[in-house]
Amino acid sequence: MSTRSKILRCPTCKAIVDGKGENFPFCSDRCRVIDLGKWASGGYRISSPILDPDVLEGLGGQPRPHGENGEED
Repeated sequence: MSTRSKILRCPTCKAIVDGKGENFPFCSDRCRVIDLGKWASGGYRISSPILDPDVLEGLGGQPRPHGENGEED
């Protein structure tokens, strides 16, 4: 049986990352902050609609077909 270790890479700059580092999964604090900025600015999005009834009840909304934003043309 072969034991192969995975090479982990920073999602921001693709540098090899130590799995036990304090900034894991990033290589540095700089890359962690860059990633956080992308989330904050809307650079990353969760693309699938929320279909869980319990979550929708908490939001007070109903699921809309993908692509609809509730605005009229």
